[in-house]
Amino acid sequence: MNSMIRLLLAATLFWSWFSPAAAQEVEASDMVRGGMLAIQMIDQGKAGELWDGATPATRKRVTRADFTSQVARSRAPIGAPQMRTWVAVNRQVVADADSETAGQYVSVEYETRFTNKPDGTLRELVSFHLDSDRVWRFSGYVLK
Repeated sequence: MNSMIRLLLAATLFWSWFSPAAAQEVEASDMVRGGMLAIQMIDQGKAGELWDGATPATRKRVTRADFTSQVARSRAPIGAPQMRTWVAVNRQVVADADSETAGQYVSVEYETRFTNKPDGTLRELVSFHLDSDRVWRFSGYVLK
């Protein structure tokens, strides 16, 4: 199977977890798994593919090149992940005049130990937005 077909299959499986759903139907465990898939794409150097499936507001806010370079810059000095555990799932409603950024968000926070930081952990935050078509899409990644 060529790499493009594998990538499309992986993307389809990833986004199928965020099928159309009302906000009250969101399962925290689904969001934790989806967040882990997003972070694993970053681990594998596929931040660009992650950006490709992001919410329109995210793609408008940051270019693909800027997103991939920001992720690479933040991750390069800390090395590979050794251990990752989710620690929180948060839901937030944002009121905004821009309909693309207003609405429901879910963020999943992970505590992660990296090879070049063996004496401590960092927090990774993955966010999703419920778009107007009622599909949850990736909206951001922050390492802190």
